[in-house]
Amino acid sequence: MIYETYSEEETKKIGYEIAKKAKEGEVYCLEGDLGVGKTVFTKGFAEGLEITEHITSPTFTIVNEYTGKYKFNHFDVYRIESSEEMEEIGFDEYIYSDAITLIEWPSLISDILPSECINITIKKDLSKGLDYRKIEILK
Repeated sequence: MIYETYSEEETKKIGYEIAKKAKEGEVYCLEGDLGVGKTVFTKGFAEGLEITEHITSPTFTIVNEYTGKYKFNHFDVYRIESSEEMEEIGFDEYIYSDAITLIEWPSLISDILPSECINITIKKDLSKGLDYRKIEILK
């Protein structure tokens, strides 16, 4: 499925709509360059899970845990140096649970991801405007 958005609000809404269809235990892998809107998408995703807390990117904490309609784990592995580092923080316990998990920068830990992830890629195309985003979802 491919979506095109032209504002942060539209990107957030796509995240919201995707989360409304999410099921317990699913893992979402969110890929995209710095500044492409991963956190904006994730804020909408969290709203779709009925999470009312303020969502921030866990760049320095690696993972933030939230509870709404479902448990939600939000990972940002940008600063991770190895998959072993993820295993040390109990990564398996997070992703093999009933929580819905979203991982930013999943390619950095691809060797330890479950085989049944939902892959989401966000890309810019400046020729279509500063706020244009192409969001591709592959199951």
